[in-house]
Amino acid sequence: MSLAHAIMASLVEEASSGYELVKDFNERIACYWQASQQQIYRELNRLEEQGWIAGERVIQTDRPNKKLYRITPTGLQALKEWVAQPSDPAAIREELLVKVLAGYLVDPLVIQAEVQRRREYHQARLEHYHQMEKAYFQNLEAAPLPKQFMYLTLRRGIHYETDWVAWCDETLEWLKGLVRQPEQEQLAPLREAASALG
Repeated sequence: MSLAHAIMASLVEEASSGYELVKDFNERIACYWQASQQQIYRELNRLEEQGWIAGERVIQTDRPNKKLYRITPTGLQALKEWVAQPSDPAAIREELLVKVLAGYLVDPLVIQAEVQRRREYHQARLEHYHQMEKAYFQNLEAAPLPKQFMYLTLRRGIHYETDWVAWCDETLEWLKGLVRQPEQEQLAPLREAASALG
């Protein structure tokens, strides 16, 4: 998936300014696609050059002028074609898991602090998603179809953050019970493996 598709999907229902798109990404789309303000504005320019979206200047008297972007028929067709293509899972590059993998090399308190920090991050995101669920999806059956599909993406974000919090809890519990082995004892298997390789 590209940022272009995420932007066009956001513009299908209504026109938005760059500012509104950035806000939308931060509030609704961040659970599965993150982008900075600079990336979004750069992509808007590229999409407009391609003819997939069209921008219209709106003159405002009480606030600064803005540019509203709409998806074009060409862009809508490109988005539909992309939706119909098979998708591959995203590559995972999770730095924390690499740290945990090598966590036996440092005091368990070091890894424990890092996992606790990550737990707090995922717990905060989970609470935010639950607030969004309460604020925007109270009467889902009566909601327009696009909003129902949007809810499915929010539910995925909720499951993702819930799983992270559960894994952090499980890992922290295990680390608390870990008895620190002497460093020589920890490194013995590595030395044995090195000797076997010659």
